[in-house]
Amino acid sequence: MSSTEEKTTENDQLPVQQHPSHRRGIYLLPNLLTTAALFAGFYSIVLSMNGSFVRAAMAIFVAQILDGMDGRVARMTHTQSEFGAQYDSMSDNLAFGVAPAILVYQWSLHSLSNLGWVAAFIFVAGAALRLARFNTQINTVDKKFFVGLASPAGAGVLWAMVWALGQKGVEGESVAWLMVIIVPLIGAMMVSPIRYYSFKDLSDKGRVPFVVLLLSVMVIAVIALDPGPVLLAFAVTYALSGPVFEAWRRLRLYKNARKVESDDD
Repeated sequence: MSSTEEKTTENDQLPVQQHPSHRRGIYLLPNLLTTAALFAGFYSIVLSMNGSFVRAAMAIFVAQILDGMDGRVARMTHTQSEFGAQYDSMSDNLAFGVAPAILVYQWSLHSLSNLGWVAAFIFVAGAALRLARFNTQINTVDKKFFVGLASPAGAGVLWAMVWALGQKGVEGESVAWLMVIIVPLIGAMMVSPIRYYSFKDLSDKGRVPFVVLLLSVMVIAVIALDPGPVLLAFAVTYALSGPVFEAWRRLRLYKNARKVESDDD
């Protein structure tokens, strides 16, 4: 073989050995936060099975905080990846689908036998479908809005109810018929076409007005006064904001259409 042929052969091998696409690995920090959220969701299931319902609700709350951090950390550090996105969805399905469903079933719905676990399953299915739809539409929808109630927000209604009522000494069996309506309803809201404000346009800004920081401090102070009821109020308000906004939007469209018809006449 000539020297020219040998040189060509050696150069052909270099990209295979050094090309960046062949390096394996994942970004540690955002995936570590996702793992922590996954652990909190799993720990909530363990606590629910042991009858520690308020602590189980708190564990899902911790998972929700961690879930809100991992994506922002990934964007801030430019460590987004397809692996991270899929891992986050799997973590969300457990922490905000399975864990809250088991929590409300163990706390309340088990007293209704088959009807109870069917209601809990509808919530789990709604959360899974919501996450699957989000992943397929992530690059095609307006990021300012969620299509359907986000799974962390849907879970928030359930764990906040358990937290608030459990701290007040309310037995889950006494509100089972209320929960058997609320739980599948929240599951249906997650897969509905109703739009919810995502707050992503605010959270992704590098700078915010000073009043935003002041309001954040006030919110934290209010939550600290009585976390369960306050968080429940926030969760229910957000869950209702979508239908209220949708009704207001449709009413405005109807009025505009009537106005156009009257102008034509």
